[in-house]
Amino acid sequence: MIRIAIVEDEELYISQLKGFLKDYEAEQGVTFDIRVYSDGAEIAEDYPGDLDIILMDIQMKFMDGMTAAEKIRQLDQQVVLMFITNMTQYAIRGYEVEALDYIVKPVEYFSFSQKLKRAIDRIPKKEGHQITIPVEAGVKKINLSNIYYIESFGHELVYKTVEGELSSRGTMKEQEEALSSFGFYRVTKSFLVNLEHVEAVRNGCCIISGEHIKISRQKKKDFMEELNRYIGN
Repeated sequence: MIRIAIVEDEELYISQLKGFLKDYEAEQGVTFDIRVYSDGAEIAEDYPGDLDIILMDIQMKFMDGMTAAEKIRQLDQQVVLMFITNMTQYAIRGYEVEALDYIVKPVEYFSFSQKLKRAIDRIPKKEGHQITIPVEAGVKKINLSNIYYIESFGHELVYKTVEGELSSRGTMKEQEEALSSFGFYRVTKSFLVNLEHVEAVRNGCCIISGEHIKISRQKKKDFMEELNRYIGN
């Protein structure tokens, strides 16, 4: 299923685009989960984090599509963006948010279907499992394989990742339950480590990305068994 958002404040174009997507489903045998937002602010301020394609109008009342796209790009580098507009002078700014293309109003089905196919071909192939992390600006998607470890400070979680650090509200217990089946192991009360990134075990610590993370004495035996099992698989 392809998750696609229509961000448009004119009911005429919302109806037309939904109809075009239904026609494309019938022709190509794909399935869309279609979501409609009436303004850039509506999607940017409560970004769902699981979208594949966004069809974004540029001229809208409260927040224009370009501003919304800039905010979304801070949270999601993978979603495919396409602008719907009669203002082609925005093309240069579109490169700043890595927009794939423009659909020029009035929209014609043949051109739309060709550009939509290109957008579908550009959807990133999901490599492994992903999680959506709530952050201050909304949510951010990240592959589990890109997480080195998670550290807890009360009800705040810090995710140490390939791309840097992310902070989020949550509990270590919740993350342990969610991620233990994906090769994560809780070595102490405050650290949940990704076994994929364990470089060595030395002096009671596991070494991940050059950092020494202490292993609880009570958990050392279970940790080594779990690490050996993970490596064996």
